[in-house]
Amino acid sequence: MTTSKKRINWVDQLKGFSIILVVYGHNLPFIDIYIDSFRIPLFFFIAGFFHPKAPSLTLSIIKKRAQQILVPYFLWSFFLFVFWFFVGRKYGDSIHLDLSVTKNFLGIFFAQGGHDYMNWGITMWFLPAIFLSFIFFGLVRSVKKMTHQVILLLTFITIGFLITKVIDVNLVWSADVALVSLSFYSLGFYSRDFLFKNKKIKYETLLLFTLLVIYVLCAINFSENVDMFRSKYGNIFFFIVNAVIGISFWVLFFRRLKKIKFLTFFGQNTIPVLALHNRTMTFIKLLLLLFWSSKSFNFNELEKIILTIMQLILLYPIILMVNKKLPILNGKRKFYEKRN
Repeated sequence: MTTSKKRINWVDQLKGFSIILVVYGHNLPFIDIYIDSFRIPLFFFIAGFFHPKAPSLTLSIIKKRAQQILVPYFLWSFFLFVFWFFVGRKYGDSIHLDLSVTKNFLGIFFAQGGHDYMNWGITMWFLPAIFLSFIFFGLVRSVKKMTHQVILLLTFITIGFLITKVIDVNLVWSADVALVSLSFYSLGFYSRDFLFKNKKIKYETLLLFTLLVIYVLCAINFSENVDMFRSKYGNIFFFIVNAVIGISFWVLFFRRLKKIKFLTFFGQNTIPVLALHNRTMTFIKLLLLLFWSSKSFNFNELEKIILTIMQLILLYPIILMVNKKLPILNGKRKFYEKRN
């Protein structure tokens, strides 16, 4: 995220925190139910910061966003599929699932369907979904009157929730999830000027403490198993409330935080982390099998934290190499600029 060509540190750190929660959450910690209540909504909220200020989307704006999101998605997805075809499907739980190679290949383009279609990399669903959120919100913004924007926005969000109730079908690119996500994407867009221009908010410390107390109380009493990929929201009202409170708390928290380099680094490189963090876990399990003859991977909570740290350490040199040799895999424009 840039304003006046200068990166905003707390936004990068918030992104870094979010992607690290993704890595940690996929190791299935006991607090996963609480993390899931705001983790993916927070990503959509941050994405709203990046939405163009232009009232309507031009072809050049759409092309630029496709280069940043869809090109890396398809390149990583083809790579992950090839790895799965030759290695992944022959080991671990995949052996017992009797998975179709054809369906998994189609899953690259479908970007939905769970293990039947995306056993090679389920986490990649998020990139096409966030692109659709960008398109849907672009349609909202193309409406001139603000009141009409609000009506269309609420209509889209309602349709997104209703689809999951009426149709038991996984939509291409998680279109229903993209509609639901506008709850948070739009909040990020409409609040960004206030958050960026106001370095201090009146009674911010008190507000931060109040949000924490409310979130803890809501999380303990009302949190349900949320899985946006599978369009599972539990109680819709509490899903939105918990997510907004969690987002608000962490935004205010990171606005006050001084620069932490490792958070900034991973916040600027979320796509490779999203694509490869499960493969780093595969590598760690292979090492455990080879050197400790460990065939049981039931880790305790401390071990899950250590595993997350190890995954990030393994990802660090890979990200450096990607940015140096193939920045296209990270949605970096330098690749295109050199060739245009």
